[in-house]
Amino acid sequence: MTLNSLLLNAKDVATVVERIGRDSVMDGLIDRLTRTIRGLHSQKFQAPERAGFSYEEPEWGLLEWMPAYFQNDGTTVKLVGYHPGNPEARNLPSVLSTICVFDTSSGGLKGLVDGTLLTALRTGAASAVASRVLGHPDSTTLGIFGCGAQSVTQAQALCRVFPIERILAYDIDPQTAATASERLSFIGRPVELFSTAERERMLERCDILCTCTSAEPGTGPVLPEFVPLDHLHINAVGSDFAEKLEVPVDLLRKSLVCPDFRGQAMVEGECQQLSESEIGPDFCELLEDEERYQCHRSSLTVFDSTGWAVEDHVAASFILELARECGVGQDVSLDNIAPDPKDPYSMLGNPAAVFPASGSGVAVVTTS
Repeated sequence: MTLNSLLLNAKDVATVVERIGRDSVMDGLIDRLTRTIRGLHSQKFQAPERAGFSYEEPEWGLLEWMPAYFQNDGTTVKLVGYHPGNPEARNLPSVLSTICVFDTSSGGLKGLVDGTLLTALRTGAASAVASRVLGHPDSTTLGIFGCGAQSVTQAQALCRVFPIERILAYDIDPQTAATASERLSFIGRPVELFSTAERERMLERCDILCTCTSAEPGTGPVLPEFVPLDHLHINAVGSDFAEKLEVPVDLLRKSLVCPDFRGQAMVEGECQQLSESEIGPDFCELLEDEERYQCHRSSLTVFDSTGWAVEDHVAASFILELARECGVGQDVSLDNIAPDPKDPYSMLGNPAAVFPASGSGVAVVTTS
C-alpha cells in the first residue's frame, strides 16, 4: 500500500484561489462552514482548546497547535505562529501557519497545506456565518478597525452576505491605512479612511464593525468610548492572547456576546472580561438554533472570534478538494512505507546481517 500526500505550498493555494475565483472560494467556504457547524453535534468529533508557547524574547510572539478530529472526515492539525513585528521587521505576514490533514483510519498524511491565506479566509468566513444570524439584514455600512491582513477577508466575506454600500476604515498606522483602499479595491465598495481624531465618528456610523488589531497584551481595549447604533454587530477577531482586548467591557455587557469556542475565548478572547453567566450562546448553538437568536438583530451583539480548529479543518479540506479538481499541487510520499511494516529498516535495501561479537556485548553489522 502506498500513502501519497498532496503538498500545497503558498503558490499552489494562490493558484487554486485564482482559478476558482476569490469570491467563489469565499462563498463556498461560507456555505461549507455553515453546514459543518450547524450539524456538528450530530458528528463524532473532538476539537480541544489550542495549546502552545508564548514568549517575549527574542521578541513578542507565539507558536500554537490547533487539532480537530472528525471520525469520518479526517484529522487536522494546524501549526500557527503570530508575530506582530513581522510586517515591519521582515516584510512577512504577522500570521504564518501550516496545516496537516491526516487520514483518521490509518494516520497517514493526506495533505500538507500552507495555512497563511487559509487562516485569513476561514476567519472572514466565520465572521460572515455568525453575522448572518446576529447582524441586521439591511446593514449597509461596514467598519474596519485595524487594516492589516485580516481586514481584507473580513470585508470581502461580509460584503458577500450583506448589502454593504460603503466601508469605513481606520488604522493606528497611517501607512497601513493608506494602502487599505488599494487592498480592498477588488471588493468593489468605496472605502473611506478616518484619522485617529475622527474614529469615534466612524464607529458611530457602523452597522457592522470588525476589529482586527494587533495591540499588545495589556494595552487594550483598543476601541474608544463611542455611542453605537442600536443594532451594531461587532466581529472581534483580534483577541487571541491572554490580556489582549479590543472591546470595552461596558459595551460587552450591553451586548449578546457569542464566542466561537467558549473555553478558549474565556482565556484568550473578549470573554476574558466576562463571567460565564454573562456569555451568550457559542457558535454551535447559534447555528443550530438560528431562529431563537435572530431577534437580537436589532440590538447590540458581538461575535468573539478567537479562531477554532474546526474552521481550519473545513478550510483545509475544502482547498485540498479544489486543488485535486484543478490538478494543482504535488503528490509526494512522506510516510515510511517499509516493505515489512514490522521492520522499519526493511526500506533501506538489502537486509543487514547482524552477528553478536563474542564476549563483547556489541553487535557487529556486516552487509553482503
